[in-house]
Amino acid sequence: MDRINQHTAPVYEAMLELRKRRMVPFDVPGHKRGRGNPELLDFLGEKCVGVDVNSMKMLDNLSHPISVIREAEELTADAFGAQHAFFMVNGTTSAVQAMVLATVRAGDEILLPRNVHKSVINALVLCGGIPVYVPVRVNHQIGIATGMALSDVEKAIREHPHAKAIFVNNPTYYGIASDLAGIVRVAHAAGMKVLVDEAHGTHLYFGKNLPISGMAAGGDLAAVSMHKSGGSLTQSSILLCGEGVDAEYVQQIINLTQTTSASYLLISSLDLSRRNLALHGAEAFEKVSSMAEYARAEINEIGGFYAYGRELIDGDSVYDFDVTKLSVFTQGIGMTGIEVYDMLRDEYDIQIEFGDIGNILAYISIGDRIRDIERLVGALEDIAGRFAKDKRELYCGEFIAPELVMSPKEAFYAKGERLPLKDTVGRISGEMLMCYPPGIPILTPGERITEEILTYIEYAREKGCSLQGTQDPECRELRILTET
Repeated sequence: MDRINQHTAPVYEAMLELRKRRMVPFDVPGHKRGRGNPELLDFLGEKCVGVDVNSMKMLDNLSHPISVIREAEELTADAFGAQHAFFMVNGTTSAVQAMVLATVRAGDEILLPRNVHKSVINALVLCGGIPVYVPVRVNHQIGIATGMALSDVEKAIREHPHAKAIFVNNPTYYGIASDLAGIVRVAHAAGMKVLVDEAHGTHLYFGKNLPISGMAAGGDLAAVSMHKSGGSLTQSSILLCGEGVDAEYVQQIINLTQTTSASYLLISSLDLSRRNLALHGAEAFEKVSSMAEYARAEINEIGGFYAYGRELIDGDSVYDFDVTKLSVFTQGIGMTGIEVYDMLRDEYDIQIEFGDIGNILAYISIGDRIRDIERLVGALEDIAGRFAKDKRELYCGEFIAPELVMSPKEAFYAKGERLPLKDTVGRISGEMLMCYPPGIPILTPGERITEEILTYIEYAREKGCSLQGTQDPECRELRILTET
C-alpha cells in the first residue's frame, strides 16, 4: 500500500492562509488577536496570539472534522500505522479516558497493572467499570514496578474470562515495556480489547531498536502524548485506532468530554509535529537514543548512581527497555530521588522530569543537545562528590497493592467523612491519593487502608514528594466511607 505524502500540513497551511486574509474578527476569543490584552500580546507575541482563533469554515471543527483537520488526522493515522487518528487537546488524560469509556461500561471488568496513571481510575469512576489488577512485580535493586509478565496476564484472563479489555503501559515512566505483542495475542484470543497507554511512547513509532509500538503490536486503541517526546505543544495528544475499531463511536465518546473550543495552537502543533516525525523521526530518535546511552555510561562511571538500561531485560516482566529513558537510581549515594531532583533544580538550575523515593528521570527528546547532557552529568558528579551520605537502609518501595472492596465509582459517590490519616487504618478510601509525578495512585476509591500504606505515605511526605488527590490540600486528612 502506498503511503500518503507526508510533506503537507493541512491545518498549519490553512492557518497561514487565514493570516494572509487579515480577517476582521467578530467572534471569540474576545482578545481579538491580542488587541484587547496588550500584556498577553507582548508576552506571547503577535504570531502566536494572532492565530489563537475559533473554529470557522476554512479551519474545520475538531468535534466534527470534514476538511483540513480530517486530512491532518488521516496523515497522522498513516504516519503511525493506525486505521484512524484523533487529535486530542485535553491532554493524554482525555485520550486514556476515551479509550476506557469506549470499551468499558458499568459493571464490566478491565484488567490492568497497578501502576496505571490516575486518569485510568478516574475513567472507571465515570463509567462504573471494575478494575482487576494484574500483579506487578518489583525490581528490588532499584525499587521500581516493572511490567506485566505474560504468564500473569494469562492467569488473569483465565480467572476473569468476561473482562472487556486489558490496559497496558507501553512503556512505563521508567522505560519498562511488557510483552505487548504477546498480550495482544492472548487478549484477542479471549475476545478482549487491548488499550495501550503510550503517554511516554511517541518515539516508539519512529525510532529503531526500541520496544514495539501499540499499533505495530496489534493493539485496539493507543493514547499517545505527542507533546512529551514528539515535539508538539503541552496538552496536545493523539488517540489511535487499530483494525476493527468503530472510529465513529470513539468520536462520540471523545465529544462527551473534550472541549468544543479547541485551541488551534494545539491542533496546528500536532499537525506540524506529525510532519516533522514522519519525515525526520527516525534520524531524530536515533540521536536521542545515542545521547541517552552516552549519558547512561557517563553517569555509571561516577559511582553511587545507577543509570539502568537494557541489562534489566529478562524476557518476562521486563520484556524490553526504552533506551531513550534516562532513569537513575540514586540511593547508592544515600539520597532519595526527590532530594537529588530538588538539588538539581535549586543548586544547578537543571529541571528534570521527576524524582521519587529511589530514582530520578531526565527526559531526553528531540530538543536536547549534547552540551545539556554533559551539564547534567557534571551536576550529578558534583552532587555525588559534595553531598553523598553514608549508605543506609532507605525505604525501597515494595509495590503496595491494596485490597479492592468496592468499585471506584461506588466509593467515590458514597457517603463519607474526613479523618486524620492516622485514624483511617482498616477503613475504605473514598478518594485518591498519589505522588505526582508520576501520578500513580497509592490509594484509589474503594480500597482498604493499611498501616503499610500510611507508613509509605508519611515516608514520601518526609522526603519531599508532592502528595495530591485528596480534598484536603495538605493530604493529612482522607475522606473515608461512613461505616454502617
